[in-house]
Parts: sequence; C-alpha cells; structure tokens
Amino acid sequence: MRDNSFLLKRLEQIWFLLFNEVPKLNNVVINFKGKSKNKFGHIKKIGRDTEIAINSLFKSEIVPEYIIDLTIAHELIHYMHGFNSPLDKKYKHPHKGGIVTKELKRRGFDKMLKKEKMFFKYEWPKIYEQIVNFKN
Repeated sequence: MRDNSFLLKRLEQIWFLLFNEVPKLNNVVINFKGKSKNKFGHIKKIGRDTEIAINSLFKSEIVPEYIIDLTIAHELIHYMHGFNSPLDKKYKHPHKGGIVTKELKRRGFDKMLKKEKMFFKYEWPKIYEQIVNFKN
C-alpha cells in the first residue's frame, strides 16, 4: 500500500524534474483523501497552504503509478496557473480551452494522457469495483 510519504516523494520529484521553473511560494501538502469513482484529485487552499489531494483508492498497488504521477502533474498545472496558490491567476477558469491538457502535452505527458483515457474507460471501472469490494 502506498502512503502519504510516497505521494510527497512523487510530488517533489515531479516538481523538480518537470516543473522546475514554477516557484513554490507557500507550503504545499499532498495527501490521499476521498474515495471517488470519477475524481482522481483536487487542489485547494487551506489558510496559506495549498493542499493537493489524491484519490485514496490510489493507495492500492493495482492502480498504475503513472495515473498518480499524471494526477499530481495536473494539480501542479492548476498551481502554476494561480488556482489555489499564491501565484497570479493566469486564466479565469481552470480548464477553459483545454489549458491543462495543452500544458501536460507541452511537458511531455501526451502518451500518458492517451493511456489515462484508455485506463479510465476500460480498466478503472473494474479496478474500482475490485478495490471497493475488497474493503467491504
């Protein structure tokens, strides 16, 4: 099982390797939180800190690590665009015009995005049921 320290290491690696130019202007915490079938993660402000939450179902090792990495990168793009971060807001809406997808592709995530689309459509429903039924 993955834990929050695993997430913190992944966040630090992804930020250092792929978002190096994005200044970290506040404390950014990352945790597993929530159990959703349709939501992989979110970002929000908590006081002066920014919290990145990753679907708790992703603790399971049967969820591919690239899904977690892509979710972290997605939330970091929101951070760099000024959504729930101290950075200047670059856009009025966080997903307007596919800005997150365009930025992910620009940063080399295009193949992962295609894999994620297939994963979400074909694999995730079965994995979700397996994880949820295992816990009950």
